[in-house]
Amino acid sequence: MKFVQTDYGNRKEILKFPDHYVNMPITVDDTGVTANADGKKIVPAGTVMGGGVLTDASKLATKANDSTAEGVLFYDVDVSYGPAPGALTIHGFIDLQKLPETPSAEAIEALKQIIFIA
Repeated sequence: MKFVQTDYGNRKEILKFPDHYVNMPITVDDTGVTANADGKKIVPAGTVMGGGVLTDASKLATKANDSTAEGVLFYDVDVSYGPAPGALTIHGFIDLQKLPETPSAEAIEALKQIIFIA
């Protein structure tokens, strides 16, 4: 697997209260991610993720804005060259205004340890 790190400057902050959260390491899947104008495949911070990563760390995290949601992607992940490491917020207070997509009612219900605040 080829890994190229790109520095995008400041990291997007999705937390409402940045001193109270819990993240876990994940590997973000590149399947179905469309390249942007620069040819980069970026999964944006704030994407609701799932894929069974809470029960099996060897699984790839995938977008899951539904009842299978397990957490929220903590920072942008570049999957241009294949699956890449990331961090999944599984507990904390998330700022709804900073998410790329509004979580569905099913995702909010599934994410019992995350509070979404407008």
